[in-house]
Amino acid sequence: MSHPHYILLPANSFFIAISLMAAFMLNLFPWGVHVGMPDFVALVLVFWSIHQPRKVGIGVAFLMGLLMDVHDAVYLGENALAFTLLSYFAISIHRRVLWFPPVTQSLHVFPLFLGVQLVQLTVRLLSSDSHFPGWLFFLECAVTTALWPVASWLLLAPQRRAVNKDNTRPI
Repeated sequence: MSHPHYILLPANSFFIAISLMAAFMLNLFPWGVHVGMPDFVALVLVFWSIHQPRKVGIGVAFLMGLLMDVHDAVYLGENALAFTLLSYFAISIHRRVLWFPPVTQSLHVFPLFLGVQLVQLTVRLLSSDSHFPGWLFFLECAVTTALWPVASWLLLAPQRRAVNKDNTRPI
């Protein structure tokens, strides 16, 4: 079965900003205290860092990290550091990831989400008397990775052009 090949329109900066704000709002809900809840900000940051690295880069990731630091009431810079590294590594693999369909892209972004959690856990363990929270702590990166195809479909939807059956056009 052949999938239609879409020509993507340029990403609207306003839509990118709205999607980042929506992800932040989703992270504000109180369900974040439950084990395995995805990090929507990390998901959207990786998506835009891969698809639009010139519009969403390390500076935006740092700002979103600071906002999450304030919201989570953690050490200032914990999420900022994690999201900055996340964006850096997402930008560094963006050309390779775009060659694959969204399900295969999930395998490429999983280590990025795992790295975010490792950085956050390391900062928490080094800076306080915290104990290792258990292996279920890492369920968040698996759930976030599982949402990658859905996020790809949703965030690329405004950019897709209708597929026209016009045999006279070369594109």
